[in-house]
Amino acid sequence: MSNQLKQDHYKVKPKSHDASNASPEGEAKEDNYLHGRGAQINTKNRFLKNEKTKEHIEGIDDWSEENIPTQYLEQESKTIVNNVESPDVGMSYSMNPYAGCEHGCIYCYARNVHEYWGYSAGLDFERKIIVKKNAPQLLRKFLMKPKWDATPIMLSGNTDCYQPAEQTYRLTRGLLEVCNEFNQPVGILTKNSWILKDKDVLQEMGKKNIVSAMVSITSFNEDLRRVMEPRTTTAKQKLKVINELSSAGVRMGIMMGPMIPGLNEHEMQRIMKEARDNGATFTAYTFIRLNGAIKFLFHDWLYKNFPDRADKVWHLVEQSHDGKVNDTRWGVRMRGEGNIAQLVAQQYKKYGKLYGMNAEDWSLDRTKFRVPGGQGRLFL
Repeated sequence: MSNQLKQDHYKVKPKSHDASNASPEGEAKEDNYLHGRGAQINTKNRFLKNEKTKEHIEGIDDWSEENIPTQYLEQESKTIVNNVESPDVGMSYSMNPYAGCEHGCIYCYARNVHEYWGYSAGLDFERKIIVKKNAPQLLRKFLMKPKWDATPIMLSGNTDCYQPAEQTYRLTRGLLEVCNEFNQPVGILTKNSWILKDKDVLQEMGKKNIVSAMVSITSFNEDLRRVMEPRTTTAKQKLKVINELSSAGVRMGIMMGPMIPGLNEHEMQRIMKEARDNGATFTAYTFIRLNGAIKFLFHDWLYKNFPDRADKVWHLVEQSHDGKVNDTRWGVRMRGEGNIAQLVAQQYKKYGKLYGMNAEDWSLDRTKFRVPGGQGRLFL
């Protein structure tokens, strides 16, 4: 195990498994594995002085983690549009109607943000979803500001706006309706087929060139997807989303992220080709990085699910971040460095060119923005 983990305030070590319990994929889950969840533990919240722990499973029956339902914590928020200061994420503003995400992607960078709400980045992130019930009203108020210049806003800059909570609250639908009314340009990133429920409004926005959407595809291996991002839709369904929305006039792309050496990086070509064949015209990717609590969550998950290759995968990630599993440097942190990261970057460039991705000079139209009942912004 790496010195980095040994020296941290968490003591994480590889899990031992009986090889006789392993599946053909090399998996060997423990009897108390939480199926349908990505994280298997609740990591410590760095902002809390006190915490609850479970020291002896056999002695505390009412602490069972099994079958704990997702909680939706409704609140009236003060703001919905956030100014994004990170220079390497490709957006200036974002809005997220939900905090926490039931999709449960084990690698998700947004897990760390859940600590600011007083929860853990682990299971709490997947089971305690904060619902910003007044999100559409807040967006309307924001767009009414006299100095707002119709800069495109990213919907799902942090957590997925089409996660299961959307089926109940329809806040994303409300946000899109406001954007359509104002002709506010918006980008969308999702890995859930529920976006098809909004095809009507997306089609209207597509005609005005004020919307584009990306579908996140990480793997066509269903065994991997079910444990790595357990409550997302299948790759087959994601291709259907791309096909239907591109046919409806919505500019569609794919996000391949993260690419994880030893798990899914070899699928980049297939993902690009399948997406292109279904109407995608642009792409993006990220390389795995494990910052904050995600380091411990991913390590625990990796050794529980893939004990046959866990050491290899972990060390490949380290090799791609100068001996660590995370890098905070702008421009490097999302791409990694070293031989493995360079190989992924070369594949991305090669197959992107082969399949004609990112070939068009295209941007969302800001000139149509208007305040309903008033005049358009002539200075745009």
